[in-house]
Amino acid sequence: MLTTEQLCGLSNSHVQQVAGERDGIRLQETVAQAYQAMREAAAQAGVSIAIASAFRDFQRQRAIWNRKFIGEAPLYNDHGDQLDHQQLTTGEKIDAILTWSALPGASRHHWGTDFDVYDPRPFASGKQQLQLVPSEYQPSGPCHAMHQWLRQHAREFGFFFPYARYQGGVAAEPWHLSHCALATEAHSALSQSTLQQCLQQHDIQGKDYVLERLADIKQRYVDTICRADIAPEDVWFG
Repeated sequence: MLTTEQLCGLSNSHVQQVAGERDGIRLQETVAQAYQAMREAAAQAGVSIAIASAFRDFQRQRAIWNRKFIGEAPLYNDHGDQLDHQQLTTGEKIDAILTWSALPGASRHHWGTDFDVYDPRPFASGKQQLQLVPSEYQPSGPCHAMHQWLRQHAREFGFFFPYARYQGGVAAEPWHLSHCALATEAHSALSQSTLQQCLQQHDIQGKDYVLERLADIKQRYVDTICRADIAPEDVWFG
C-alpha cells in the first residue's frame, strides 16, 4: 500500500529506474518486471516497445498544469482540436486541461504503476519527433503495429488501458498502460479527502475553483476509467 505522499507524487521512494529504458524512467519494481517481460515477448514477435513517460512527481505535474492554465502551452478539446485560450472561462480551461493532463496530486503517473508507450524505431533517426497524439497510433501511424500487439497481449502481463475510449472525462489515450493490480489498489486508496488535503497544502493555478469542484473533477477525470477486463476489440484503435 502506498503512503499518502507516494499517492500524490510527493515522494519517489516507491519507484526505481527501469532497466533498458532511458535514464529517469521509473516504476514500482513489480511493474517494471512485468513491463520488461512484456517488452521481451513483444521483441520476440518483432514488435518494439519503449516508455516515453512513467513516474511523474507532483512538481512536474504542477508545472505542466500551470503552463497550460496560463496559456504557455496549448489546450485541446476531446477531439484534439486546439482551443483559443483567451476565449475560455476558468472552468473551461480546467476542463480542457483535465481532458489531456491530470490534476497534480491525482495523476496515475504518481503511483509508479502507469506509463506511456511508443514504438521507438520510427523515431530513431531524429527526423520524426514523438508527440503522443492519437494519429500516431492509428492505422497509418508509426505506433500502430505496436498498439495492435498490445491490444491483444498487454493483459497477459497484467496491464490494461485505463483510457481505452473517451467516456466524457479523459480523452482516449492509446499509449497509456496501467498495471491492473497495483494501480487498482492505489486508485482505491486515493480518496477525495486525501486529494483535498494535498491541494490545500500546495499551490496550483485555479486552485480555488478546483477545490470548489473537486468532487465532480475526481468523479469525472480520476474515477471514470475503462474496466481492466475490457475486450481487445473494444480498446481504442483509431
